[in-house]
Amino acid sequence: MYWDVVEVKPEPGYSLWVRFQDGLSGRVQLRQENLTGILARLRDPGFFDQAFVDYGAVAWPGGVDFAPDAMYEDIASQ
Repeated sequence: MYWDVVEVKPEPGYSLWVRFQDGLSGRVQLRQENLTGILARLRDPGFFDQAFVDYGAVAWPGGVDFAPDAMYEDIASQ
């Protein structure tokens, strides 16, 4: 799909720079207060920096991932 992530770069302050299959790119700012439950592991900067692309989604070890369509909409609306 056009919203498949093809590149991700973790940045300081819970930010992700992402590039999508259709060329759209930008930053997604995560809010620390939203990192709860399984996402609480992302509060550890060392773990956060392990972000990678897995089948078009931003993912981390252990099955933590984000839906690319929501990130796409966030960046497209900026």
